[in-house]
Amino acid sequence: MQMGMHTDTERCVRAVQSKDARFDGWFFTAVLTTRIYCRPSCPVVPPKPENMVFHPSAAACQQAGFRACKRCRPDTSPGSPEWNQRADLVARAMRLIADGVVDREGVPGLAGRLGYSTRQVERQLLAELGAGPLALARAQRAQTARLLIETTTLPMAQLAFAAGFASIRTFNDTVREVFALSPSELRTRAPRRQGTSTPGVLSLRLPFRTPLNPDNLFGHLAATSVPGVEEWRDGSYRRTLRLPYGHGIVALTPTPDHIACRLTLSDLRDLTVAISRCRRLLDLDADPVAIDDQLRRDPVLAPLVDKAPGRRVPRTVDEAEFAVRAVLGQQVSTAAARTHAARLVTAHGEPVDDPEGGLTHLFPAPEALAALDPESLAMPRTRRTTFTTLVRRLADGDLHLGVESDWPQSRAQLLALPGFGPWTVDVIAMRALGDPDAFLPTDLGIRRAARELGLPSTPAALTARAASWRPWRAYAVQYLWATDSHPINFLPV
Repeated sequence: MQMGMHTDTERCVRAVQSKDARFDGWFFTAVLTTRIYCRPSCPVVPPKPENMVFHPSAAACQQAGFRACKRCRPDTSPGSPEWNQRADLVARAMRLIADGVVDREGVPGLAGRLGYSTRQVERQLLAELGAGPLALARAQRAQTARLLIETTTLPMAQLAFAAGFASIRTFNDTVREVFALSPSELRTRAPRRQGTSTPGVLSLRLPFRTPLNPDNLFGHLAATSVPGVEEWRDGSYRRTLRLPYGHGIVALTPTPDHIACRLTLSDLRDLTVAISRCRRLLDLDADPVAIDDQLRRDPVLAPLVDKAPGRRVPRTVDEAEFAVRAVLGQQVSTAAARTHAARLVTAHGEPVDDPEGGLTHLFPAPEALAALDPESLAMPRTRRTTFTTLVRRLADGDLHLGVESDWPQSRAQLLALPGFGPWTVDVIAMRALGDPDAFLPTDLGIRRAARELGLPSTPAALTARAASWRPWRAYAVQYLWATDSHPINFLPV
């Protein structure tokens, strides 16, 4: 699978005829006779090849006058893996659109964050996706509206603004155009679910491409959780979220075919960005088949992949938070890093109310950490300098680690900071920036795994051997780490 595969008609037809779910989100099938668009795995009888055309996005289908299939619900398929494995303009723009930037700041705000003109951004998105930023954001609003219609009892007027629409009329027109049903008809058709009437609480399903191995994913998040901000409870990973309009609390629970997500939001306008960040946290838009096929070509990694395929990279909901925590974790144990972070949370985090108990604060913002007295930090002087320099740069805006980050540029900025070596930069690149090819050849766990498996154990030699794992070295790291008995590798019980 690769960028622009919607232009390979023969390959797309084969995927549709075999109902191959691996291609969901990579392209969309529009049927000329019915004016409906579907995901490749749609369960209905495939149309004749001459009646199929293919588009790279749901927005492009909608722009061409097609409406979403009521059976396969293509708007709810996993997102394209392209946007999380690339760092070019289009990928960065798509990550920002998913984060709700167009709804909050408009197309000029999107372009400004990317450092390009609005004309350049629109031209490149149209060329690759068949739709501009406004159409892509509109498709996302429609998906959010459907989710709210089907999972809440909110009045339609309140729901429309929560989904990002500027008016009730636009909301009604968009829902009818995209789904061929009115908002009230969508709600009537939705299955009845329990617990959907609690104000501010949403229960939804986050889809992913199979296989997904939850062990290291949730194991890592639970083992490194910061008290007050994160916890593992009753089979779920729970944490607080700092969001554009307020705050939230999310509970994420692995199931065989989806991630159960329960969101408590102080402002429902944050729904789109909260979902986007939870998907990034769990790396749900990854293409595990393509990744594992590449890693299996190495005879040393093949048994590890075959034993537990579908490992994801545990990421973050807040890039600045993760960078701070990476510094706190330099040259100390996981337990010590949690202790340092918990102290900062208690002293400088923003209190939140958790109706279920257990979570007490948002992780401190860079601005709050930049104002603290450096002498109050219980850490060596050199690491104190590293910490204070980082939070000051983040607070001043000199260093920005958002979803739109240019990976090479961010790496260079981080390496220029005092106390930032290759390990710290690469772990931030892997888990905060989302670089799927980030590699940690100096990590003790990786070097230990390499020795046990007969791989080169020196950083230079291991890096040379890992060239064949590109562009998925961050996933190879997960398989190598999993050879150890550390708690990060096991689903908590």
